[in-house]
Amino acid sequence: MNGLSLAELPTATLQTWQTAEPDSTGDFTSDCRRYTVYWRLSRELLGSLAAKPARNEEQTRAAETIQQKARASRQRFLAQHAASVYETLTQNYSKFLRVEALVLAAADAFPGLVPDADQIAEDAGRLQRDKEGVEIDQGIFLSHVLGDVRAGTHLCHAMLLPRIETEQYLEKFIADGFVDLGAVTVERRGNAVHVTMKNPRYLNAEDQSTIDATEIGIDLATLDPKSNIAVIRGGEVEHAKYRGRRVLGAGINLTHLYQGKIPFLWFIQRDLGFVHKFMRGVARPDALPDDVHGTGIEKPWIAVVETFAIGGHCQILLTQDYVLAADDAFMTLPARKEGIVPGAANLRLQRFVGDRLARQLVQYERKLLCDSPEGRLICDEIVPPGEMDAAIERVVRNLTSSGAVGAISNRRAFRIAVEPLDLFRRYFAVYAREQAYCHFSPALIANLEQHWNAQNRTG
Repeated sequence: MNGLSLAELPTATLQTWQTAEPDSTGDFTSDCRRYTVYWRLSRELLGSLAAKPARNEEQTRAAETIQQKARASRQRFLAQHAASVYETLTQNYSKFLRVEALVLAAADAFPGLVPDADQIAEDAGRLQRDKEGVEIDQGIFLSHVLGDVRAGTHLCHAMLLPRIETEQYLEKFIADGFVDLGAVTVERRGNAVHVTMKNPRYLNAEDQSTIDATEIGIDLATLDPKSNIAVIRGGEVEHAKYRGRRVLGAGINLTHLYQGKIPFLWFIQRDLGFVHKFMRGVARPDALPDDVHGTGIEKPWIAVVETFAIGGHCQILLTQDYVLAADDAFMTLPARKEGIVPGAANLRLQRFVGDRLARQLVQYERKLLCDSPEGRLICDEIVPPGEMDAAIERVVRNLTSSGAVGAISNRRAFRIAVEPLDLFRRYFAVYAREQAYCHFSPALIANLEQHWNAQNRTG
């Protein structure tokens, strides 16, 4: 610990912290008391240092040491007690808490296990490179929750329920057939609901301003009793190169990512929320959404790829029942350039294109033209851009001509064969931890500066 003393940390706190590092006893009450003391001392030591951008070399090393040891202690605690923590927070599984609420409840009930609201707020206004990375502890926590069969399944169930906000729009949508949520519009046309994603300034990229509206829109489309199928499409964009053209989307808003405007929970909320709802539908509170023991509310989905589907928008295609693409459109998954894990693409992509091509797409940023032999492994049908509206109507008609029951039954049968809920849960137990570390890696900043010129962009 000599390196810590060189950082001029408060001596008394440092000595107490060094002797307070706990091992798990297996007794939940005792471990909660001992670990929360250690986490409080860890936070006090970190708080005695200068802010991250102003630290000297010794202070930087000291902060890393303290963080590493505190995180190792959280891993030990959760390895023993994740199920008990979740049971406490959900009042013995009687309450459903979305991830946004779950982490705040954990911060209140088990101080130091995850960052509290003040710590999150303090980091929120900083550039991504200047953040302390306290949200990594959220990833560690969620990884252990999802890694537990009962707790993880219950959390997946919570995230598949309709959002509370959906209720206030649903009656209006059923009556009027149209709702404008800002970043998303939802419109019923005949037998189909059309969900249009709109972030025109950023090529329909996803960010903190779009995620809530997108999930509410997916809820509305799924719950609408007057339609049997849904369509996801991008709206027209403002970018000079593509002005007036429809674009499915450019993935995550990399400018906002660099600027620290996208929190870690955004990734979890997205993939356990609306992306999973594409795949599995909207859950009911009284039935497991696992295809075997319960039935959710779902519809077949058609995705429309116009111009391009990059990153997260390419990921969405892997959840769809039918993909229509313009003959001049392309797809990419530039995860290597971004330095992050591309959602559930690592889980799903091999099913479409095989392992080798999947690795080329994720790890070597291979570009796929939709109208190519490889692109047609993801896209079901290729049409000229000028014929897209007519093609959508034709596909809607063909997919629903035999009624909705058979289409939904076949969706469930396919899903239980290729992606049962337990496989999804286990994947995201890994994803929660790995994405948290990626999100705060110096490599992410370097990648965004090198490949995106992020330091010179505004927005």
